[in-house]
Amino acid sequence: MYKNFIFFILTLLFAGSASAQTDTSKNLHEVTIKAYLSQQPLLTVPAAVGTLNAQQLQMQSSFSLVTAMNTIPGVRMEERSPGSYRLSIRGSLLRSPFGIRNVKVYMDEFSLTDAGGNTYLNLLDLNAIQNITVLRGPDGSLYGANSGGVVLIDPFGARQQQSTASVGFDAGSYNSYRENIVLKEASKNNQLNLSQSWQHSDGYRQNSALTRKFIQAADNFAYSAKGQLKALLLYSDLDYQTPGGLTLAQFLQKPEAARPATATIPGVIEQHAAVYNKTVFGGISNEAFYLPNLKHVVSVYGMHTNFDNPYITNEEVRLENTVGLRTYFELSGKPKENFDWKFNLGTELQQTRSNINNYDNNKGTRGNLQAASNILTKQSFYFSRFAATLLKKIHAEAALSLNNYQYDFTDVGSTAGNNKFKPVLMPRLALSYQVSNSFAWRATVSRGYSTPSTAEVRPTSNIINNSLQAEKGWNYEIGFRRQNQNTRFNLDASVFYYRLNNAIVRRLNDDGTEYYLNAGGTNQLGLEARTSYQFIQPNGTDFFRSLELSNSLALSKFRFRDYFNATNNYSGNKLTGVPNVVSVSQLTINFPVKIYFFAQYNYTSKLPLNDENTAFANAYHLVQLKTGWNKNLSQKTSLNLYTGIDNILNQHYSLGNDLNAVGNRFYNAAPLRNWFAGVNVQF
Repeated sequence: MYKNFIFFILTLLFAGSASAQTDTSKNLHEVTIKAYLSQQPLLTVPAAVGTLNAQQLQMQSSFSLVTAMNTIPGVRMEERSPGSYRLSIRGSLLRSPFGIRNVKVYMDEFSLTDAGGNTYLNLLDLNAIQNITVLRGPDGSLYGANSGGVVLIDPFGARQQQSTASVGFDAGSYNSYRENIVLKEASKNNQLNLSQSWQHSDGYRQNSALTRKFIQAADNFAYSAKGQLKALLLYSDLDYQTPGGLTLAQFLQKPEAARPATATIPGVIEQHAAVYNKTVFGGISNEAFYLPNLKHVVSVYGMHTNFDNPYITNEEVRLENTVGLRTYFELSGKPKENFDWKFNLGTELQQTRSNINNYDNNKGTRGNLQAASNILTKQSFYFSRFAATLLKKIHAEAALSLNNYQYDFTDVGSTAGNNKFKPVLMPRLALSYQVSNSFAWRATVSRGYSTPSTAEVRPTSNIINNSLQAEKGWNYEIGFRRQNQNTRFNLDASVFYYRLNNAIVRRLNDDGTEYYLNAGGTNQLGLEARTSYQFIQPNGTDFFRSLELSNSLALSKFRFRDYFNATNNYSGNKLTGVPNVVSVSQLTINFPVKIYFFAQYNYTSKLPLNDENTAFANAYHLVQLKTGWNKNLSQKTSLNLYTGIDNILNQHYSLGNDLNAVGNRFYNAAPLRNWFAGVNVQF
């Protein structure tokens, strides 16, 4: 941990020295992002933003998003078994035993997160994603209720001049295979992206096989100089087995084993534990300029999910239907020498109807009905934002959203009721000061607010908890960005303090079923930094055509506050599931004849596995290597051959711990040393 501190301090000193020597008369190769409704320079965005472009995604193994997402400081993504994603931003995974909660995820203008707060990110295929932008920290000003952050996925990408097609195939350890086809049809006014993939893996552990069939169409049609229409349609058929958690003794003795039976509870293999998810998602968005400085965007979307989850204690079957509308106006001021501004005003309305039935699981055969619930969740928010640039140096934003949330429920043969939460305002104030063409300071104050998800209101105990309250808190943050000429050197750093109240935590009954409660609060103090340096810039003459080294660092001091459970006082304990230090370093080298080499090293310190802080997962060191060769077969055809090794140090670790597990069954063993290889042909 001290080495990371020293590295960071040295980097700051170098950044300050370089900043003082910058010639402000020179223009930078400007990096722009679309994080707040319109394109803007990354340097002056007054927020902690992490990005992954298509090239960065392609450097990782194509079997999973996990290693790529974890290169963004403050983001922790886990995979308990193939396809079983978990994701947190600046927080804990206490609320997500599986799936993704407390984080808003959008695909362009369409919310992939349903009204009940759940996101099926594991439905997507890597090749259908053009780039990813992550807004770290609570940001409800434009995106509604969340206390962790926002993930923006771009399925469309930038317009290209020529039509292209690519075919790829990957293979790897544990009988892993993946094929994909991507077609991009480009014309003068339209671009259509078609993506298809099929993926399978037997998994490292027993009862951890995955199969996913995926297809997506994303169309962007510019019907006039002042308007464009976007359409998105995807279908995913995902099946993955769930191997269950192990005790420490089981994990050390036979980590590849599935959770065994006990004297009172059957094992996961006997119960055929798995998840079957068939989802169709679609949306249409229209963007039009009514005046040169007045833009209107309106989007409608819908999602249908058929979800089946046989588990040890029961089989849960869910039918979920979501519809949503998002619309906003953007008014821009006439550009002036020392003052420029934009004003946004809009709303998002969303509802999800969940029909949930639980049955006896008789060794994989559906038995008698245990419980049934119908839950209708409605979420809406109204938002406004004013952004201004003064003297070409000061960038200020003031945003506010009013959030409404309610659910109505009916327990078949039991009770009915509803819970309508009091409307909550979520303000955000942000300021950025551009010291020079390459250096900018920023400060942000924002409010976090996250309502309990449907899966927390009605957990696997099948008992509706109508008293669970929303999380609320305030986040305070300062940071800076440094970009050298031609972006050769980049540094982005943030220090934040997030004080959260009514933190929602997961607890388990003796039979393994879960319930949730509000645990007082948490104090979350953290530092995040992302650094990159091109030691050798791209050239066509040297043996090393280019060489770049980068590092992302997250230091977290997260503690419980005023947390009492029965007779236990957990106040002052470390926040469950959060490591103190995560450091990810990357090395990318390009050689002659288009041979490339990529290495990644992930150090994650030990982390607490229960609220009592009596059990910890050990620290681990993950090293990943990949090398490949790009070959132009003709003027219009290129070939990419590659191979790689994951976990080259053969580390025994758990990637996706079952926090607060009954019987101390915390561990979900990750694969040992394994390989992958692939080929991609682009026309």
